[in-house]
Amino acid sequence: MVCTPCSIRLCLGPGAGFFMLSFLYRVFVDSWVGRIVAGLFFLAFIGFGVGDVLMNIGTERADVVARVGDRPILVQSYQNALQSEMPQVAQSMHLSDPSQIPAATREQIARQVLTRLVLQAEIAEAADRHGLIVPDSVVRDEIFSIPAFRGRDGQFDRALFNDRLRRTGMSEGRLVDLVRQEQASRVLLQPIRDGATVPDVMTRRLFDFEAQTRTIDLVRVPFDSQQVTASPTPAQLARYHANHPWEFTAPEFRHARIVVLSADTIGRQLDISDDELHKAYEAQAQTFNSPERRTVQIVTVPTEARATALRAQWVDAGAWAQVQKDAGKDAAAVELPGIKVTDVPSADLGKQIFAAPADATQGPIKSEGGWVVFRVTAVTPAHATPFADVRQALHDQVAHSRAQALLADRVQKLQDTIAGGGLESIPADIGAAAVSGDVDASGLTHDGNPAPIPGSDAARQAIVARIFAQAKGANPELLQGPDGVWYAVSVDGVTPGHALSLQEAGPRVTAAWLADIRRHMADQQATAYYTQAQGQGGLGHVSPAIAGLEHSQPISPMQPAPEIPREVAALIFRLSQPGQSVMTQADDAYVVATLTAINHPDPAAQKNLYDRVRAGLTQSMGDDIEMTYGSALEGVVKPKPNDSAIKAVMSDVTGSQNTGTAQ
Repeated sequence: MVCTPCSIRLCLGPGAGFFMLSFLYRVFVDSWVGRIVAGLFFLAFIGFGVGDVLMNIGTERADVVARVGDRPILVQSYQNALQSEMPQVAQSMHLSDPSQIPAATREQIARQVLTRLVLQAEIAEAADRHGLIVPDSVVRDEIFSIPAFRGRDGQFDRALFNDRLRRTGMSEGRLVDLVRQEQASRVLLQPIRDGATVPDVMTRRLFDFEAQTRTIDLVRVPFDSQQVTASPTPAQLARYHANHPWEFTAPEFRHARIVVLSADTIGRQLDISDDELHKAYEAQAQTFNSPERRTVQIVTVPTEARATALRAQWVDAGAWAQVQKDAGKDAAAVELPGIKVTDVPSADLGKQIFAAPADATQGPIKSEGGWVVFRVTAVTPAHATPFADVRQALHDQVAHSRAQALLADRVQKLQDTIAGGGLESIPADIGAAAVSGDVDASGLTHDGNPAPIPGSDAARQAIVARIFAQAKGANPELLQGPDGVWYAVSVDGVTPGHALSLQEAGPRVTAAWLADIRRHMADQQATAYYTQAQGQGGLGHVSPAIAGLEHSQPISPMQPAPEIPREVAALIFRLSQPGQSVMTQADDAYVVATLTAINHPDPAAQKNLYDRVRAGLTQSMGDDIEMTYGSALEGVVKPKPNDSAIKAVMSDVTGSQNTGTAQ
């Protein structure tokens, strides 16, 4: 069999495929190739439309943020890298969504990502200059090992490969070039990274910090645990209201008329017949009608006698590990989770597996590969979803698909209508949704509920932002918002924000006064505990004993205890010796804590952790050396940034006054 180097036909050589290392992990996650391709896979599956994402890769285009030699860094590649980076940063900052990252931080991340992409391009250029050649066989084997291109049998699947590339708009030749460049960069950088060595004293210091454990005593004083017996006098309420005016304000409200057009709004007006819905149901039969699935542990051995012996010892689920061990080197012992009967290579064996009771060892059974003993450990019954249960979902799906084809034409009609008569003359059959009412800058109505604006959360935020950016009485414009939504707004009333009088604030002042009193009482009680702990050597030595005193399990910087507030843990690891105490606020409580013990780790007893720390430091030092090498490369090939493209991406990342694109 002959493989064509140019087209990289990906012939499967001996030993390739099933037992290879995961290139998806090493390249499609940890490398610049991965950030490009994995980002494109993501975009393809969520339907952003990537039919021509890479159509013009390698040519001189306007959407280039920087160029290193002849190697362009495309805006699309840059955006994909950012989409991969932002969720990780949000998670590290304990944020639920990347949109919550401060704009300044998002800009800093964007600059760091661009710097990294430039460095990677410089290294690839250096590899080319040094004439590093990667054989076609190495490129082929790497692509074979990508899990995303493997079928159910674990082997490379040409049809799956073609489908994945088609979805991302990437050509086979472009993928081969990216993998070849990545391999050449590795060959160039590996000797540089291998020269990184970490001093033992540095490893020991970091190991001691990460593996060190501490125990603490702590007591919590919640604000709401304080009992306020007296009611506030009118004079006290008036004084509190006067001293805290920022707590009692009414936000600015704007009255707006809003028109929204999207595939969803158009789809609600489309008439989908039951016949069409039944056809859609039948086309997705595998989705709505799932066959029975089973998890089975199965052992295949050469002789019936060994199979009989294994069954005799396999009396319960807990014996599986020993059964695997005793099966022998010439046996096959595997667990197959969630398989269908058609997944079993032997039709006869499949029938027996799916007829067997759960949690009962079966066999020996003669099969094509030897003698089989198996045990079914879990059964997921077959499930059929009736048409009536999914009728509405199918209707929405079909309507949305049909509406997508109509959207461009409807957008043009809506644009013409708005230009000719504003928002008062929108035809009913155009498929747009219209709403009007008062809304504040948070998107809430006067009763504190979200305004009923059609669209996703991102679309609603963009529409509300536009309402508060647009002048009263300004002519409406049709804008493109997030998630395929088009919208126009007209602001015809503005109620400025203002301070609430004591009478308008009413019960809010009383509630705020009581909360402030409880907080002050909790502060006094916690301060008393802290003073006693400081004077008597810790909370555990205070007499009489403090009610509600907690004794923690050992905690470390790498394994914080979830029951201990982060604010407390951060302070505890700043203390130098047992007996010292701290006081801080955590959520709606004051917390006083005493360090009771510091346990220093023994490297010999935790060799695995010590080795991981050394490996991490070595990796970090290698990264630093690689960055230094990259900085030196800038003197050889100066990167050429495209300022306008970079500014456009930065504006999109930071969200600076970007509430839509006019059509």
